[in-house]
Amino acid sequence: MPKTKEEQGYISKAVLRNTRVAPRKARLVVDLVRGKRVERALDILSCCDKKTAPLLRKLVMSAVANAKEISKVDVDELYIKKVWVDEGRKFDRVMPRARGMATPIRKRHSTITVVLDEVGAV
Repeated sequence: MPKTKEEQGYISKAVLRNTRVAPRKARLVVDLVRGKRVERALDILSCCDKKTAPLLRKLVMSAVANAKEISKVDVDELYIKKVWVDEGRKFDRVMPRARGMATPIRKRHSTITVVLDEVGAV
């Protein structure tokens, strides 16, 4: 069982749980920054107009701060090794329809995870 972050294969990790964004919509933004250097990813996210972009930007900056705190690492050498979106909880609501029926409405939430690593690390 790996004990340290280096043995696990990454430098830093940050998780944002139960964000009020549908996972399908969040994955559109996450795909833009996967595999990019942190500096480039933050530039992309600052220009993106989606609801997820500022949340993901703040999450990446949090992962960078975690990397600074945990180990002496060069911030310019960090890149986004993995980033993924999982489905969080759902709020089930109903909308009244014709003839006394109801249609379910699912207000979906997301859990976004960012993993950072150094460019030269194996």
